[in-house]
Amino acid sequence: MAQPYRTAYHFQPPKNWINDPNGPMIYKGIYHLFYQYNPESAEWGNISWGHSTSTDLVNWTIHPPALLPSDTYDINGCWSGSATILQDGTPAILYTGGNSQKVQLQNLALPKDPSDPYLVEWVKSPHNPIMIPNEDEKESFRDPTTAWLGPDGIWRVVIGNERENRGTAVLYKSEDFIRWTEAERPLHSSSETTMWECPDFFPVLVDGENGLDISEIFSGIKHVLKNSVARSFVDYYTVGAYEHHNDVYTPDEGSVDNESGLRLDYGRYYASKSFFDSEKKRRIFIAWVNESTSKEIDLIKGWSGLQSFPRKIWLDKGGKQLVQWPVEEIEMLRTNKVDLQNITLEAGSKREICGVTATQADVEISFSIPIAVLEQAEVLESNWTNPQEIANQSGSLANTGVGPFGLLVLASNNIEEYTAIFFRIFKKNDKFVVLMGCDQKRSSVGLEYDKTNYGAFLDIDPLTEKLSLRTLIDHSIVESFGGGGKACITTRAYPTLAINDNAHIFVFNNGSQHVDISTLSAWSLNQAHIN
Repeated sequence: MAQPYRTAYHFQPPKNWINDPNGPMIYKGIYHLFYQYNPESAEWGNISWGHSTSTDLVNWTIHPPALLPSDTYDINGCWSGSATILQDGTPAILYTGGNSQKVQLQNLALPKDPSDPYLVEWVKSPHNPIMIPNEDEKESFRDPTTAWLGPDGIWRVVIGNERENRGTAVLYKSEDFIRWTEAERPLHSSSETTMWECPDFFPVLVDGENGLDISEIFSGIKHVLKNSVARSFVDYYTVGAYEHHNDVYTPDEGSVDNESGLRLDYGRYYASKSFFDSEKKRRIFIAWVNESTSKEIDLIKGWSGLQSFPRKIWLDKGGKQLVQWPVEEIEMLRTNKVDLQNITLEAGSKREICGVTATQADVEISFSIPIAVLEQAEVLESNWTNPQEIANQSGSLANTGVGPFGLLVLASNNIEEYTAIFFRIFKKNDKFVVLMGCDQKRSSVGLEYDKTNYGAFLDIDPLTEKLSLRTLIDHSIVESFGGGGKACITTRAYPTLAINDNAHIFVFNNGSQHVDISTLSAWSLNQAHIN
């Protein structure tokens, strides 16, 4: 069958089901991506660790599954986990296995031949399982993080958990990476959430964009705790302080410790996993982006799920949130650059970006809003506190004040189909508030699926800063980065008109005031070599 929704540069195996990224790492100059994988079907089940490698995070070579359910401690599935580079340079995998009673157990695997940079074969430890849950937590004990080594020479790792109706990061310690004991107290927990999956814990520089090895501890760093909340399918994080003497993490004052706080992505983006790229001194995040369509459609397609394009992350200069940006290697795919400058988008207008492949594109725009225009912004009502609800109310079609303006992507010629990524600017007291939104209500005229609109408040002052948008388009996935990566929204779209050569990209302004485009650059993106 025709496959208009398979991607050109986002990772996905040739067929079947994938979900969480697992154990990403760099080893002997080779990037490794493991992932939850069903070798037999396009629906969840038979969960194994798929394995692919890359030299550039763009082009990927597939290998046989690294881990398959085969033993009593993982016969029900080799579930999510992480990779850790041990002190002697050997990589180790910690992963959750499900036994025949669906009890969640933590296990260890090591490479059969550490001299092989591709790490094709892995051997499960004879000591498995190495961590066993409490009696009342048998099905809420999963997804070990990358382990870190304390100044005392003892390894630490966090397991996702729910304890006494609190999302909990359970802490375990080990001297030899084989015998683990639970610490006296969790690393952190929150009464405002329930089950935490796929936790991630790592240091970030207070000043600078370089990444840090997970075991780095010195003045001038903060720590980030990211959790995937099972009840809401949301990845949120806090920034705070890790007291390594007593192994307690405390979010900074004012942090929101639930899903309404800071998110890595305000769209379809879950079970994210980061790793430290020791060669380029950066921290990189990858996440599962699932399908919006039904299981029946997935089975017809023969595949389900893909991975987000890898993102470099660092702490914003204000020290309160992360910034994310596609890794620079994506630029090797760029071709056919189109440049536009100093364009005024009048109220109610749109303009096509011609000359790029609309289904495989990278678009960067910088908007400039004159002060006189900003003064016409709509007042933000005091009860408008949820950005997603605001984005849902009228989406990209509201025409009061400043915006919505932005991009229409995967759009049909007559705009019957499109996915909109937009900004709206509001006044609140003597300041301006920027809403970033994604409107997918008209993303497909021929298929019914979850077309929820997404929204986020963007920490940008349009009086003093240019308002920027970068969007990656790849057939059925759209990843957008607002304000230089301060807010990100990922969505899936399955157009039935705007496919292949019938897709278009437009800049648009549906507001009642004009806005200016300072610069616009767009590129077609070549097909990556994946599998």
